[in-house]
Amino acid sequence: MPVTARLSKNFYDKLGEDVANELVDWFNQVDATYRTDLRELNELNFARFDAKLEQRLAESDARMAKRFAESEVNMERRFAEYDAKIDTRFAEYDAKMDTRFAEYDTKMDTRFAQMEDSIDRRFAEVGSRFDTLESDFARLGTALEAKLEEKLEAKLEIRISKLRTDLIRWMFVFWTGTMIPVAGILVAVLT
Repeated sequence: MPVTARLSKNFYDKLGEDVANELVDWFNQVDATYRTDLRELNELNFARFDAKLEQRLAESDARMAKRFAESEVNMERRFAEYDAKIDTRFAEYDAKMDTRFAEYDTKMDTRFAQMEDSIDRRFAEVGSRFDTLESDFARLGTALEAKLEEKLEAKLEIRISKLRTDLIRWMFVFWTGTMIPVAGILVAVLT
């Protein structure tokens, strides 16, 4: 909202109505020009910041997607290897059972029970490892997101603070540049 400059009645009386009004109009034009320039500068800086932020978020998303895809491929490979090992072991045990079933019926029952316990334990271990892996990925994602957000907020606050300081400095320079001719005119008029 522009502030209209007004001068005292003595100023109008000394310089005349036309000159004083022209001086007031000039002050208002200078103020409007500075405001427009400042608004354009702010919009340009924000657009650059927004573009950089979007780029970095997209890069981060791409890296996370790549990591998840690599983890998924690795887990699938491990499952396939584990399945192949289990299939091999079952085939070996089936061959032994066929040849010695009559003699070792009691022993085989015991061995199958042990094997089932071992397999159940291994499946339980694998399940707990996957649960741990899932929670680690979730925790990592949350921590990464929080750190990224924290860093971006800190950088934004620093940039805004620096911009505010620069704006105040430039406003003071322009105000001083405007007041020196006004003071000269006042001295000339008053003397």
